[in-house]
Order: sequence, then structure tokens, then C-alpha cells
Amino acid sequence: MTAPSTFGLSSEARNLHWLLTNLVEEVPGIQSVAVVSSDGLLLLSSDPGHTEQSRQKVRTKGPKGSSADLATIVSGIGSLTVGAARLMEFGGVKHTMIAMDEGSLFVMSISDGSLLGVHGSAECDMSVVAYHMALFVGRAGHVLTPELRSELRKSLEAESTGSAQ
Repeated sequence: MTAPSTFGLSSEARNLHWLLTNLVEEVPGIQSVAVVSSDGLLLLSSDPGHTEQSRQKVRTKGPKGSSADLATIVSGIGSLTVGAARLMEFGGVKHTMIAMDEGSLFVMSISDGSLLGVHGSAECDMSVVAYHMALFVGRAGHVLTPELRSELRKSLEAESTGSAQ
């Protein structure tokens, strides 16, 4: 994983980048990670290929190799599970795990509707991934304020426009 630039970011934003990098590097089998806001916008990603220019250079196996695609999937699954929980009247959704033939997808609530999505390989240990995601959520949930979400969005937009030039 190529670490995104954290130059000029607040200490909270740098801390979230560090937590995300740690999650990917410490847990075997994680292929990509995305933090998505309640309105479905990508806030933070392990994927250096979230822009079109870098997607052409780096092709990884996964949802089109793009964190934007992972964010879309995570947002959709989050919305479906919240709707299902309301219909069943069982309370809030804590996490969703989807096991496929060649990989897994994990979605976990962070705070205020924000979600953590992890795309794992077929070889990943689902319980280990879920445990480390819970650690991330526990550490990140209280700092993911509206101000920090806005800063992270602006940072991703600046990266996208900077690499498109």
C-alpha cells in the first residue's frame, strides 16, 4: 500500500490515516479498505488508486481496483442493512459480513452513519478481520466529527484534482 500524503492535515486526520494504514498492514488478506460517510462519500482509503490516473497505473483484484467502487458497494450494503433492521425492528446494524468464493466483504458502522468497509481475500481469517475492524471503529469513532469528515473529503478532492493535472 502506498500511504497517502498527510501533509497539511490535522492531527486527527493524520491519526485516522495511520490507523487505516495499520489495519491494512497488520491483518493478512486485506486487499482494500474504505471509510464512507453517511451520505456515501469516500472519506479515507487504503487504495492509492482512487483517482482515474493512478487506476490506470495500478490494477489490483477487487471492485474494479478502485476505492470509489468499494465505497459505493459499502454505502449500498449499509443502506440495505439499515432498511432491513428497521423493517425487522431489531435495532441498529453493527456489522455485515459477506463471504464469497474468492473473497469477503465486511461492513461495520463507525459513527453518525459512517461506515468502514473491508475487502478481504479468500484466505483472510474473517474473525481476525472483524476483530481488527472493531478496534479501528473503537479508536476512530469518537474523532470522526463533522469537521473531520469535511477535512477528509476536501483532502481527497485535492488529491484527485492534483493528480488529474
